[in-house]
Amino acid sequence: MTRQHSSEPTGYVGQSVPRVEDERLLRGHGRYVDDIALPGTLEAAVLRSPHAHARITRLETAAARDLQGVHAVYTASDVAALKPLVNEAELRVPPGLAEKLEPLVRTLPMPLLAREKVVYAGQPVALVVADSRYLAEDALELVEIGYEPLPVVVDPERALEPGAPLVEESWQDNLALELETGVGAPDTAFREAAVVIEEEFAVHRHVPSPIETRGVLAAPGAYDGRLTVWANTQTPHRVRDHIAMSLAMPADDVHVVAVDVGGGFGQKGILYVEELLVPFAARALGRPVLWREDRNENLTAASHAREQTHRIALAADAEGRLLGLRDRILVNFGASTMTGLVVPYNSVIHLLGPYRVPHVDIAVRAALTHTTFTSPYRGAGRPEAVFAMERALDRLARRLGLEPSELRRRNLITPEEMPYRTGLLDRSGEKQEYDSGDFPELLRRAVDHIDLRGVRKRQSEAARSGDQRTGVGFAVYLEATGLGPFESARLTVRPNGQLRLAIGAPSQGQGHRTSMAQIAADAVGVPMESVDVLGGDTDAVPHGVGTIASRALVTAGNATHRAGLALRTRILDAAAERLGVPAEELSIDGTRVRHPGGAETALAALVADGAELSETAYFRPGGFTYASGAHAAVVDVDTRTGHVSIEKYVVVHDAGRIVNPVIAEGQITGGVAQGIAGALYEEMIYGPDGQPTTTTYMDYLLPTSSEIPDLHLDEIVTPSALNDLGVKGLGEGGAIAPQAVLTNAVEDALTPLGVVVRRGPLTPDRVRGRIREAQAVHSEQAAPVPS
Repeated sequence: MTRQHSSEPTGYVGQSVPRVEDERLLRGHGRYVDDIALPGTLEAAVLRSPHAHARITRLETAAARDLQGVHAVYTASDVAALKPLVNEAELRVPPGLAEKLEPLVRTLPMPLLAREKVVYAGQPVALVVADSRYLAEDALELVEIGYEPLPVVVDPERALEPGAPLVEESWQDNLALELETGVGAPDTAFREAAVVIEEEFAVHRHVPSPIETRGVLAAPGAYDGRLTVWANTQTPHRVRDHIAMSLAMPADDVHVVAVDVGGGFGQKGILYVEELLVPFAARALGRPVLWREDRNENLTAASHAREQTHRIALAADAEGRLLGLRDRILVNFGASTMTGLVVPYNSVIHLLGPYRVPHVDIAVRAALTHTTFTSPYRGAGRPEAVFAMERALDRLARRLGLEPSELRRRNLITPEEMPYRTGLLDRSGEKQEYDSGDFPELLRRAVDHIDLRGVRKRQSEAARSGDQRTGVGFAVYLEATGLGPFESARLTVRPNGQLRLAIGAPSQGQGHRTSMAQIAADAVGVPMESVDVLGGDTDAVPHGVGTIASRALVTAGNATHRAGLALRTRILDAAAERLGVPAEELSIDGTRVRHPGGAETALAALVADGAELSETAYFRPGGFTYASGAHAAVVDVDTRTGHVSIEKYVVVHDAGRIVNPVIAEGQITGGVAQGIAGALYEEMIYGPDGQPTTTTYMDYLLPTSSEIPDLHLDEIVTPSALNDLGVKGLGEGGAIAPQAVLTNAVEDALTPLGVVVRRGPLTPDRVRGRIREAQAVHSEQAAPVPS
């Protein structure tokens, strides 16, 4: 991997400090949900519907209940008193959006267990709790259940047609969301434009596929009535609050701990019925209860993502300067409205990207279908928007006979225009404003690193003949990061003089124990190794939001910074009182406070004296920070086999001030790998009967490290003025552009054959199919006209 960096560190922040969590994890000393062993733990298994849409005609559980070792079998009637699942934080429409756009956003509470009918294959129908998972699975086989199959709809467009089978019978149709927004006078712009292109692009359905599937362990307190829940969630405080509400418990009586988590990618950022059912069973039985998701459940019953269709049009003048954009976006929500506006509106506000577009008309509809519900997945609406926009730009460039990178350059917003307002409203309902960035420089570096002239020369010399064809693709994107409303940090000097930092944002592999310790150490003035970081424990810090939406560094990082500065002041004041000297004459040296005259005291001694050495800080972002990047790729396409190989992949990114370059590189690399996977391999496919057909890794393909090319990484730094650290979010950026970049590159390689690519993944069979279609069209056009 080639690396280039643009800034020199001062202090810990900016240094590639080795991740402190890695040795423990690599030695197998991680503590995941499945590693927690409590005496008397029972295990749960879920009976799931084999039908996509069916009436439940019979449900008999007596035989299962009578099986030795089975402690309970719960059905809908047993949990009727519990409130159904609603991801309230995600479904809430900000007042600004509600007032100005008046969107239709329908809420569909999800029953904890299906009562009268099921609406997707994999929906929970019953929960069995037994001495072991093996016994629980055996008991599932003894549940007698009858189904009356009902008509199914899996295509979102057909789902919105009159007379389509309804997912929710109380609704008159399957329309779950609808909104329109725009800027300027798009009709006039399209009418007066020199060039208009209209295209349809689709992003297929993905499954996040974390290496660790979902898991929940709940244990009731023996004496105090408290409930402790260990869950591999990205949002422990939300899980705590929802459990408390559903079980009618005070929130203080629910303790949620997000232990080590083997990846989340958004799939573990929402609430699930299992996170309510398992605590309910633990309280009802007075025993710890553990549920672990198997891989088949993860692929079929945990949230899916993506699946959008864009009917997009661009209007431009003769030189290729954009005048207007029109897009009609269709989203498949699946069987429920899990997160409402979040993903569709993310697509809306990222569609324009870093480009100047004065006139805009965007409309979105989302449909319910008899498929597994969808929710945010790394990028959360941004990869879909970037795919549509960047593909449209390539099509426009070909129409105009321009180099695609040159068309982009002519339309990029410049640094002199920052802060830049698009005219749209952001997710909070405020006027969307890009805080900083240098998009032309991102593109310039990507063009240089990819050696565009060399690629074009090679294409020309080869005359694009033979079976192996080369193509190059670009995409430039930006990402709103640092989502509010807040994040918290509590920094405390412990009796041994070490510091404990507790934050509301847990880690799923991002390296929080390292990067947050770097920030805290710099702010307080102590060695980094004296700072221990605890994330995702609702007892350690009472309020938090979580690690989603590329927000942790911006929000928790700045909360940590503020807590550290305040704690430093508190330490110096306490030491000044103990030593009888002015606080401004003191300095912190390691775990001691020293005076130039020789007096000193240890932090541990201050704690022993009763000094209150603890500070809690909250950071509430005043607006979104905007990270950005330019990706470029060179691919070779074998026209005989349809195989796409990546010859070179370049990433130039801007995430403001970088706390730990190695961690940043890891985040980018992982994101690019997931983006490549979605572009070339991954696809969740449903049959017309609503049955998922890619339900194992034999069919749902994931790349290995062998399929991911070496990356050339470069960065520029435009610090954000919206927070003290000058940082921007980074975690999702790598995954946003690859599908657009690789599709653009493949189409570039196959343009002489007349191939146009409108959806992925670019599997060999699909690439060969596009080539055959183009050849058929060419043959028809070349055929003589009958006399």
